[in-house]
Amino acid sequence: MALRCTLPETFEKAQRVLRPLLWPFGKAYSAVMAVRRRRYEQGGAKVFSPSVPTVSVGNIGWGGSGKTPIVDWLLDWSAQEGHQAVVLTRGYKATPPALPYVVGAASSAAEAGDEPLMLARQHPQARIVVDPVRRRSGAWAEANLAPDIFVMDDGFQHLAVRRDTDLVLLRPDDLRSEWDRVIPSGSWREGACALSRASAFLIKCTPEEFADLLPDVKKRLGHLGVPVFSFSLQPVGVQSVTEDEVLSSAGLIARNGYVLFSGVGVPAQVEQTVASYVGVPPLRYHVFPDHYGYTREDILNMAEEGVPLLCTPKDAVKIAGLGLAGVPVWTLVLKTVFGPAWNTPDTFSEWWGNRWQAMQSARGI
Repeated sequence: MALRCTLPETFEKAQRVLRPLLWPFGKAYSAVMAVRRRRYEQGGAKVFSPSVPTVSVGNIGWGGSGKTPIVDWLLDWSAQEGHQAVVLTRGYKATPPALPYVVGAASSAAEAGDEPLMLARQHPQARIVVDPVRRRSGAWAEANLAPDIFVMDDGFQHLAVRRDTDLVLLRPDDLRSEWDRVIPSGSWREGACALSRASAFLIKCTPEEFADLLPDVKKRLGHLGVPVFSFSLQPVGVQSVTEDEVLSSAGLIARNGYVLFSGVGVPAQVEQTVASYVGVPPLRYHVFPDHYGYTREDILNMAEEGVPLLCTPKDAVKIAGLGLAGVPVWTLVLKTVFGPAWNTPDTFSEWWGNRWQAMQSARGI
């Protein structure tokens, strides 16, 4: 039996019940954000304009849309093309010793934040720069790190850095029940009019889910005239967090059962992905708050059942230094896979390649 945290579900239920009362506040917040956006667009606020192509990976709502896997894909592409990529990130819950802070493989999750640390360890050729003031970190990185491309993590609402491309990630619910429901009446950070800034939309869902979603995609996004891509995370193996071992399948874990744990934005997606890949559901599922800071005692308590523990890569970076040698903790090895698209004949890779050439040409590179 999976163990789930009921607080997010309770909050969302209360939000739905109170939605008629909260709706006017959401409209007011949407109007404030629209005024803020126009201020940046009309030159009323200071903006850093990078000298190299810049892409923002962001979303309209909060959590669970898959920004980090898309940043991961862009860093893989940059390495393959021989480009020096610099990621500008806020570093949620990070406490770096100085700002801007370049994340290294030896950084701690407390210093860097879990997702920046994961990206730095998976992409040693890239530079991951943590600073909540990305206008400052961008200017510093341009002067000191010789970037060929800037990637702004969670950058859609961060208008103080000019970008050439806005990749906007949506959840399926964003096109249905959450459409244009702005904080506090819903999960959106801006109103639907903000989506006109998007260069392309990306939706994390299976090909089957995308087919079911297509009528909503056409209804909500069709008038914007930009491509819509689907993508999903495909497990391709499991890796030990505490030992130097990689398995090409999860058969060993499935044989005696396993305990799953995660601290992510949409834990139900993790459970579905893991159960499908392993072949059997977890004996127990411990759900922690997003970006949770694990302790050694947390892991040892979950390991008392005597079966392997399994977590996401985002969780794994936070427990690798807890002194857990001999404790069987595993993490998924994930690959970003693009599925069907709409409003374009191209795959995402083809579209991005053409977009990159256009950005370079516009800058005379």
